[in-house]
Amino acid sequence: MTSAPAAGSPDRPAPGEEAAPGAVPVRLDLEGDLIALFRAICDVPSVSGDEKALADAVEAALRPYAHLEVVRDGDAVVARTNLGRQRRVVIAGHLDTVPLTDPPNLPTRVVGEGAHAEVWGRGTVDMLGGVAIQLALAAELVEPAQDVTWVFYDHEEVAANLNGLGRLMRHRPDLLAGDFAVLGEPTAAGIEGGCKGTLRVEVATTGVAAHSGRPWLGENAIHAAHEVLDRLAAYEAKEVEVDGLVFREGMSAVAISGGIAGNVVPDRCVVTVNYRFAPNLDLAGAEAHVRDLFAGFDVRVTDGAPGARPGLDAPLAKDFADTVLALTGGQPAAKQGWTDVARFSALGVPAVNFGPGDPLLAHKDDERCPVGHVTTCHAALREWLTR
Repeated sequence: MTSAPAAGSPDRPAPGEEAAPGAVPVRLDLEGDLIALFRAICDVPSVSGDEKALADAVEAALRPYAHLEVVRDGDAVVARTNLGRQRRVVIAGHLDTVPLTDPPNLPTRVVGEGAHAEVWGRGTVDMLGGVAIQLALAAELVEPAQDVTWVFYDHEEVAANLNGLGRLMRHRPDLLAGDFAVLGEPTAAGIEGGCKGTLRVEVATTGVAAHSGRPWLGENAIHAAHEVLDRLAAYEAKEVEVDGLVFREGMSAVAISGGIAGNVVPDRCVVTVNYRFAPNLDLAGAEAHVRDLFAGFDVRVTDGAPGARPGLDAPLAKDFADTVLALTGGQPAAKQGWTDVARFSALGVPAVNFGPGDPLLAHKDDERCPVGHVTTCHAALREWLTR
C-alpha cells in the first residue's frame, strides 16, 4: 500500500458548479489507493459551515458512476443504487470537522511504516476515514448484495438544528429510508451500538446587585451557585444496561457565567449543565431527572437530542455484527457519546456505529488514525455488502 501525497489536482468544476475565484477544484480518485484518498479528503478543509469545497468534490467524484443516482441537498450528497434488492442499507458519514489548530494540523502526514503507520491531521479520526471508505466502496460496488444508500452530510459538529442529516430528514426522508444503517463514526474498527442522549440546561441563581465595596447590601448570585456545584460534585452517575450493552451516564457543569463589572456584586449567575443519559430514557424523562436534581433553582432547557437503543437484535444488524466481528474480533460495545444513529432510530431504522479511528482522539490537536483501522473497516464493510 502506498501513501501518495494528498493534494487535490486541478479539474473542471462539477456540472452546474463554478469554482470560486482563485480556488483550485479538487479531484478525488475513488479507484486508486485508499489511504491516498483518505488523505486527499482530509486535506480539503471542511470545518462546519465550510463544507462546500469537499461536498463539491464528493459530488463530482460520484456523478460519473452510472450505477448511482446522485442527489445534492445543500452541502449534503446522497448516492444510491436502485437494483430492486429486497433490502436497503444506508451508510452515512459527515463531511465536516471541528476547527483547525493554530498552526493548522493540515495537510495530513503519515507517521510510521507498515502496520504501525498512522495518518495525522484534522478529521483523520472524526470522521473522514469513514467517508473515504464510503466513497471507495460506492464506486466499486456496482451490484452489492443489498441496495445501498451512501450519505455524505454537513454540519454534524455544531448545533443540532443545523445538522445536514436532520435537514435531509425534513426535506427528503425518502432518501434515508432503509432496513438498517451504519454510521462511520470512529469506533477503533469495532462495533458500537446505539448512543447516549444529551440534554443541556442552564441552572440560574439570583441575588441582589450592590457595590462591591459594600457587599453586605447585596446578595452574591455567584456565591449562591456553590449549591448547584455541590449537587453536581455529589452526583453519582449510573451505569445502565440497555439491550445487553452498558451505557455510563454523566452530569457535568460545562460553563459558568455571571457578573457585569469588577465592582458590582452580581445579581445573576448561570451554570450550564450537560446530562448524557442512557437510551432507556427519552428527552422528557431526562429533563424530569435534571429538574429533580436541581429542585429549587430556575432550570431552562437549551438543547437536547434523544439517544438510540443498540438495535443489534434486528436481523440485518445481527448479520452485520456477525460478519464484521468474524474479521475484527471483539464484542459490540455501547457508544458512550451521541451520534446520528439517534436520527435513524427516530425513523425506525436500526443503526450502529462502525468506523476507523480511536474515538478518544476525536477533536484532539494530535488527532491521528491508524492505517490498519481504515483497511480493516473497508475490508469488513466490503465483505458484508457483497456476501
